[in-house]
Amino acid sequence: MQAPLVASNPEPLVNVLHEDDALLVVNKPAGLVCHPTKGDAFSSLIGRVRVYLGETAHPHLINRLDRETSGVTLIAKNDATALGLRKLWERREVRKGYLAIVHGHVREDHGIIDAPLGKDKNSSVAIKDCVLAGGAPAQTAYAVKCRFSRAEGDFSLLEVEPLTGRKHQLRIHLAHIGHPIVGDKLYGPDEQIYLDFVNYRLTAEQRARLILPCHALHASEVNLAWRGKPWSFAAEPEPGFPEFIPSPIRWHRAD
Repeated sequence: MQAPLVASNPEPLVNVLHEDDALLVVNKPAGLVCHPTKGDAFSSLIGRVRVYLGETAHPHLINRLDRETSGVTLIAKNDATALGLRKLWERREVRKGYLAIVHGHVREDHGIIDAPLGKDKNSSVAIKDCVLAGGAPAQTAYAVKCRFSRAEGDFSLLEVEPLTGRKHQLRIHLAHIGHPIVGDKLYGPDEQIYLDFVNYRLTAEQRARLILPCHALHASEVNLAWRGKPWSFAAEPEPGFPEFIPSPIRWHRAD
């Protein structure tokens, strides 16, 4: 009989927020891809979920987060649950909340970014999109949670809600209004940083420009009505996220 897979590091396979017979909700760590790569079973979220649930499981990722985005991720344990939950997403009946640390002091306390998105044909990065006239409609709501300064410059902590579900929407929209997410390798100061990152040649100077090893975007909550009742799943960001904010004002709203 084949020996069970055992993780080679001490961290838990998955950080479980909720589990029942149909649904598993986890807090995905930053730096972990959702889908399998050429690595082992522990190199992707879905791989870890399969190990956690057992070899007979057939889990379905309901929402997906970028590699460097942490936070609430829903996994259906069966086909029927996956179908039902995906219909909620398609009908835009799910509210998702994010936390983002961005460069600069955002002037308005709250607002909506309404800017269509499409492929960035001027970029050397195949997966990069941009604000594009005639692109797919996209709207993002934001509210300033606090503004602060550090030796590296001025920053704002935002609560962000995607009103549509476009690829990289939050990252593109925040960069578009002049406040890119701290640590964003693709939509931050220079896309060459992303190209050097994927080719394992980031320099010390580039790392210093990023400030953080992963971009500061966290999927903090998911709210939906399912099976006849409201559900709310929430997760705190990893320690490095709140630690970036000076402690006297940490998590306090702006006046």
